[in-house]
Amino acid sequence: MAQRAHAIDRKLLDEPHVAGRRVSVLQLYEQVEGTGRHPAEVANQLDLDVGDVYAALAYYYEHPEEMRDARERRESRRQELGDEIADERPEGISPDH
Repeated sequence: MAQRAHAIDRKLLDEPHVAGRRVSVLQLYEQVEGTGRHPAEVANQLDLDVGDVYAALAYYYEHPEEMRDARERRESRRQELGDEIADERPEGISPDH
């Protein structure tokens, strides 16, 4: 059986992703470490090789500053988008309903 390289691409969407996919290292970290799910379960759900999940987790732990910066950029974008959405939301409509 040929071995496949599990590469991380840092060019997509301003944060590291599994090469050839739109799933980010941070997303995979959150799915495994944040929820306690097994890497194989996450890989199966996202149609990834389990090695991709482990490569993403290794990348996360090997690049703590880069991952911190990616998390901060993501949160900043979320806040900006949240403010824009709230400004355009009709009166009496909340995100919970």
